[in-house]
Amino acid sequence: MDAYLFRKNLEDDEQIRLVVHKHWLVGLRFLVWPTVSFLLADAVLFLRHAQPAVLLGFLWAVASLVWWLRNFFDYYLDAWIITNHGVIDLEWLGWFHRQSSRILYSDIQGVSTEIHGVTGTLLRYGTISIEKISTGSAVSISHVPRPRRVESAILQNMEAYLHAKNLKNAKHVEELLSQFVAQHVQETDVREQRTPRRTTKASFTSSKIGSL
Repeated sequence: MDAYLFRKNLEDDEQIRLVVHKHWLVGLRFLVWPTVSFLLADAVLFLRHAQPAVLLGFLWAVASLVWWLRNFFDYYLDAWIITNHGVIDLEWLGWFHRQSSRILYSDIQGVSTEIHGVTGTLLRYGTISIEKISTGSAVSISHVPRPRRVESAILQNMEAYLHAKNLKNAKHVEELLSQFVAQHVQETDVREQRTPRRTTKASFTSSKIGSL
């Protein structure tokens, strides 16, 4: 499901390494009341057979289902996508309002984690923050399960990305040097080919003057 929901946020050559959601207890907290409301609506439909009560129960159930889906997507789509290029911070603000920001690994200055409180320590969830080089600001996500594992995943992918980028830059420099050397050799060959012709012409002119 992650690949289907989040693939439109990726570039053509980008691959998902890990999707980071908040702890499932956070989602459960937002789904309790919509679930209770939906069950009450079902009870009305089951116990009341009068047409007005059935219509009211049906509308109530539909509204509760929309409420449930809205809270579920609000929990599930507020996530970080760790890819082979960087970290994508997604925020779902409603059915027709979404925000996303991309942090490339080359723009990451540091990654930090914080586990606070008894609940966070027992359930092993905390806050992950990424500090950006370009702005000096930090982007964070809270209530992340096993934050140190996520931190390690970010650093590993960051190292692989920077290593590949350095190899690419080195290869590009090597190609430029090869082109420069080839051009220099070609210019040298051209000069060497022109030099004998000038000498021959000079010798011909000297012999012509001597004959006169």
